[in-house]
Amino acid sequence: MRARNFTAVFVAGWLAVASAASAGTECNAVPDPGRTQYIVGYGSLMQDESRARTSPRAGPAHPVELKGYRRGWYARSEAFSFGTTYLSVVEDRASGLNAVIYEVDLAELGATDRREALYCRARVASTQLRPLEQDFVSPPNAQTWIYVSKPENVATPSARYPIVQSYVDIFMSGCLEQEQRLGSAGFSELCVATTADWSEHWVNDRIHPRRPFAFQPRARQIDDLLARRLGWFFARIRIEPGG
Repeated sequence: MRARNFTAVFVAGWLAVASAASAGTECNAVPDPGRTQYIVGYGSLMQDESRARTSPRAGPAHPVELKGYRRGWYARSEAFSFGTTYLSVVEDRASGLNAVIYEVDLAELGATDRREALYCRARVASTQLRPLEQDFVSPPNAQTWIYVSKPENVATPSARYPIVQSYVDIFMSGCLEQEQRLGSAGFSELCVATTADWSEHWVNDRIHPRRPFAFQPRARQIDDLLARRLGWFFARIRIEPGG
């Protein structure tokens, strides 16, 4: 009885939040508490450390191919008085990308909603997903979600809202982690290739820009990969002045 009451209260609260946030759209729809919940992560949620800050009890991340979405630098944020552009996805039947999928409970799904406040949680059909691991199969009744930008936050990078290297590092570290797990080259290259709207509006905000490995252990791998795939943009990254 206590468990049923907890679920009823939890879902009722979710209904109120979702109703206020969605304003008539299916933004952060109420999940079915009787079904297994999965999140598709394609940006910072691909990195183990970043994902664990919000979902410490989440299941392992499994690499997948996602059809029907295009990943790009589309999510504009003005948090902390500094404008930044983050990764997002938009629906595009002709596009696809590589990502991860992982299981969460209802509490961690709610925590991820709060973390991804710039985005709406949207449903993903199982037919849009192709596992890249032979031994991973999601339950047939699972609900799968992805975070897409709210319309008012969709914009590409600009001088005021640049791409920042600290976020690129998290994204690329997650891609490299998955590549290592798969035991095959190419996953991290695909992360770059299936990400649109890279821009010259890109700043290096690493804490130790002259010794990047002191802050970002994978800095050399990340920089080599980005320079190889995005030479024109990468050569124009600027280091922000101190103070």
